[in-house]
Amino acid sequence: MVTDLLLLHTSPAHVPVFDALRDRSHPGAVLRHRVVPELLDRARAEGPQAVAPDLARLLAEAGPVPVLVTCSTIGATAESLAPALGSPVLRVDRPMAAAAVRTGARIVVLATVESTFAPTCELLAEEAGERPVSIRTQLVAGAWERFAAGDDAGSLARVAEAADAVIDADVIVLAQASMAGAADLVTTRIPVLSSPAPGLAAGLRLAGAS
Repeated sequence: MVTDLLLLHTSPAHVPVFDALRDRSHPGAVLRHRVVPELLDRARAEGPQAVAPDLARLLAEAGPVPVLVTCSTIGATAESLAPALGSPVLRVDRPMAAAAVRTGARIVVLATVESTFAPTCELLAEEAGERPVSIRTQLVAGAWERFAAGDDAGSLARVAEAADAVIDADVIVLAQASMAGAADLVTTRIPVLSSPAPGLAAGLRLAGAS
């Protein structure tokens, strides 16, 4: 079965990541990419709700095709718009958050931009439901600047170092899709979760893949 899924990104760096995941684990799936960097720029400057009108327009333009939003900062806003627009929308980090709260109660969230913390923590609390969880956040200094400059390796190395320094946690959450590669670099025994692989799998299920 050919599955058509639209991915809404705020960085072009995400496109090859998800295409590689598709080729490895979901051959035959059709991914359509839309990259809108200014959404993250505005959300960081003015808050995620500031981009709601632009998101509503983009989702309306997508039509009935399911949408996977790969930016953690604006994912919650996009999901909240979906019922009114009739578009199936999934934020990429929701499956990761569900896995995190199943893994343990002491959760450390690593991010490279401050704007990601609030929506990620709210999502973890939502997925936890009645389960008590303790959520700590840590900004990985210098990682975003390296990512923005095209130094992916340097950014991921910073994230991996931060993850390896975490103590007193049951699980570490890499809050942004751009951080996923760091999970392959860590030496910590604490489980380190990232969003692209489970998010893409869930998005394709939403799109009707068997």
